[in-house]
Amino acid sequence: MNWNRREFCKALAAGSSALAGPLAGAAQRLPNIVYVLADDLGWGDLDCYNRDSAVPTPYANRFAGQGVRFTDMHSPSSVCTPTRYGILTGRYCWRSRLKQGVLQGYSPSLIEPGRLTVPAMLQQRGYYTAGVGKWHLGLGDRERTDYTQPLHPGPADRGFDYYFGIPSSLDFDPYLYFENDRVVEQPTATTPGRTQPPRGVFWRAGAIAPHFEFPAVLPTLTEKVVALIGERARKRQQPFFLYFAMPAPHTPWVPVKPFLGRSKAGLYGDFVAQVDDTFGRVLRALDDAKLSDNTLVIFTSDNGAHWTPEDKATWPHLANANWRGMKADIWDAGHRIPFLARWPGKIKPNTVSNQLGCLTDLMGTAADIVQFKLPQDAGEDSYDLLPALLGRARGPIREAVVHHSNQGMFSIRVQNWKLELGLGSGGFSAPAHIDPIAGGPQGQLYDLSKDPAEADNVYLQHPGVVARLSALLERYQQQGSSRVM
Repeated sequence: MNWNRREFCKALAAGSSALAGPLAGAAQRLPNIVYVLADDLGWGDLDCYNRDSAVPTPYANRFAGQGVRFTDMHSPSSVCTPTRYGILTGRYCWRSRLKQGVLQGYSPSLIEPGRLTVPAMLQQRGYYTAGVGKWHLGLGDRERTDYTQPLHPGPADRGFDYYFGIPSSLDFDPYLYFENDRVVEQPTATTPGRTQPPRGVFWRAGAIAPHFEFPAVLPTLTEKVVALIGERARKRQQPFFLYFAMPAPHTPWVPVKPFLGRSKAGLYGDFVAQVDDTFGRVLRALDDAKLSDNTLVIFTSDNGAHWTPEDKATWPHLANANWRGMKADIWDAGHRIPFLARWPGKIKPNTVSNQLGCLTDLMGTAADIVQFKLPQDAGEDSYDLLPALLGRARGPIREAVVHHSNQGMFSIRVQNWKLELGLGSGGFSAPAHIDPIAGGPQGQLYDLSKDPAEADNVYLQHPGVVARLSALLERYQQQGSSRVM
């Protein structure tokens, strides 16, 4: 079915109004919201998405049976910093000062002063908000972060009552933990870095805290999450939002001993198995605290897996399933991600949603749950996915999703049509860019209903579709928002 904008808005309104009864009213008890974000976890890493996965993921598989599994969920960017910005602000990161790529360990704060974030919004509804893990959105207001000083602005200035984590990816220095606005141990030592082989055991040279150990990071963060859940169990009268941003299975691939050899996909697969076990520990902590019944848990990834053609040739595993490309690319493997959600009594178990969605939609969805009306200058690219979570969506929720590659290539997806404004991957896959030739296609157009592998570029055969999608993307860029206000 082809939807014009008026029909789309009517369908959106119908889907939302169906939710007014069960979730409206002051007497409705607000749920806890736990958002577990893996780092570089691919669509094909989990058994529940890829039956041929070479990695055992029993906890994610069981979780999928307890809730809903989305098959067409996407990150707004194919790399980490822009996606994290989008998750917490509901806004595409290319609207910010970071036009492409990622921040590093000494980068200043990216989220603009005064911008509403998901935790800040939930604070206004009485939530306790906590974050644990990889921040990667910059700290401080100087050109180069000074870790000897209080880290302002940081998570505490962007809506978090508490935050414990690491500044950026686990392969960017400085290597340290920070708690709220202070470093736990100053990075007074240095590491020469680690390069391959083996594949994936990599981090850059730089400053490091003397007692910082790379394999211990994921277990340390997990213990902090479990402890936080235990604390909230003693204060169950107040709802909480927990954002757990794992640093794995991003490089360095450093699984601890119990997981070595657990998979048939090398160190990467073993690390994914540890990620799954970590997720299982979070779920077990909620069960032990008797908080599961009133908690919406979401498990997803910030982008696709960095699984190269060489990795595919070495191991019998397709981390991104059969989608084209890998992390950083504009092709679907760069941004099509696993997305599982469970909310007992609200989300029907063992269901599947084919609804097109984006990780920027956390803000719009949470706003509906807590009955918060978003102002026009917040969540500009965030749609309400609650109808899809509850199985009550009537028609498409999103008009389109805009994607952005590591090197700044745009694409826009409308129903089954995907337009990419350039030739090549725009990311890590070779060639990243191809110069167009006279008379040839200027970009890429794929009909994903017939060509999910993005193998047949039909850009020249459908000039009308190219023009329509190009115009919609240009309008989104110029008007500063994409959601229906």
